[in-house]
Amino acid sequence: MIPIRGFEGRKVAVFGLGRTGLTAARALVAGGAQVALWDDGEKGRAEAQAEGLALTDLNTADWSDFAALMLSPGVPLTHPKPHWTVDRAKASGVEILGDIELFARTLALVPEHKRPKVAAITGTNGKSTTTALLGHVCRMAGRDTRIGGNIGFGVLGLPDMHGGAVYVLELSSYQLDLTSSLKPDAAVLLNISPDHLDRHGGMEGYVNSKKRILLNQVKGDTAVIGVDDEWCQRICTEITAANRRTIRPISASKSMGRGVYALQGVLYDATGERVMTVADLLRARSLPGRHNWQNAAAAYAAARALGIPAEEAAEGLMTFPGLAHRMETVGQIGRVRFINDSKATNADAARQAMSSYPNFYWIGGGQPKAGGIEALADLFPRINKAYLIGEGADEFGRTLEGKASYVKTGTLEAATAAAYADAAASGEDAVVLLSPACASFDQFSDFEQRGDAFRAAVEGLVRPAARGARA
Repeated sequence: MIPIRGFEGRKVAVFGLGRTGLTAARALVAGGAQVALWDDGEKGRAEAQAEGLALTDLNTADWSDFAALMLSPGVPLTHPKPHWTVDRAKASGVEILGDIELFARTLALVPEHKRPKVAAITGTNGKSTTTALLGHVCRMAGRDTRIGGNIGFGVLGLPDMHGGAVYVLELSSYQLDLTSSLKPDAAVLLNISPDHLDRHGGMEGYVNSKKRILLNQVKGDTAVIGVDDEWCQRICTEITAANRRTIRPISASKSMGRGVYALQGVLYDATGERVMTVADLLRARSLPGRHNWQNAAAAYAAARALGIPAEEAAEGLMTFPGLAHRMETVGQIGRVRFINDSKATNADAARQAMSSYPNFYWIGGGQPKAGGIEALADLFPRINKAYLIGEGADEFGRTLEGKASYVKTGTLEAATAAAYADAAASGEDAVVLLSPACASFDQFSDFEQRGDAFRAAVEGLVRPAARGARA
């Protein structure tokens, strides 16, 4: 745990008692703060009480007593409308912040010789893979590496700081909205495409949230920015003109005079006096496809910014074991392979997986995002058949009508069984791909639970198949 500094003896309101809120509450108490905890749901309040943490009904509390409101990132700050705690905090002049900001303020109070290195990663797609990949590279290079934020552990639940540590943090747009003073040694902005627009009031608000990762960098810090989309390309141009830090553009689609880029699976470093070949990513089994080449370029550039030698960074890329729920092979029955890409919660993320296979049996649907899957129309010819689940089934069916064969199966388990039956009947090597292009909240608590349910459904198919083979 990282005890929070700067709030000793002061009272901090904590709203939202999921993983982030409870972790922040523990860290605040460990640092000497007094906490007032509340959640609109009975489940969150019960979990806090089960840990022996006292509750304070923030509906009736005196907000003038609070030094700050620690808001969990899932709670609306501005859109579709501010949560009632946000209105109460603003009315009382109480500062609103998140767990990453608490981390940043504690970091700023650490003496320079004891201060760890920090890499922060964001983007619409690929941030979890890049975070895990950079963490793996750092560990393979012998660094004391802590990985967290929007992936795995909440940042404040990671081990305490020391001068030799490296924190590799995935940051969502929700977390960045609540962060104002973080100054990462390496800030990574992978890409931007429309997502979470309801929470940010439109595309401009979403882009501005992502840009906050670069907010406080100064000379000596490094910004790693993907330039394969128009929004990030514009941001890269803007901060290059500001000339305050080292800029490392990255690309998976073009060569560049400076930066790190991948062409046809070969990674190049053009940050020095000559272009250097880094690695043949076609040999990296856990990094298939152009989107993963961008992730590899970003992780390599960030690793170099953290002081890891080029040879060690390249070796780390090649030994990466992969990330759960992102193009993860979870089973094979005969000639049918099952790919878990539950992390693909929007169309752009699903495109990355769908582009990696010439044809597949596709499981899609869930809680649809704005725009649905219309942007994937060029990939519909690759779909042997689609199996549609959840709230998005009707909408996706209308989009696929006349363009790809589909059936509405309702549940993930039924979709998996139906897809396997059709794939096995083809008599050919086949891929069953779960890449939903939707949020999971209509049927699951998160994409991880959805991916685990897919794995369980595949295992349920494997057992009868194994019994049949023995018979």
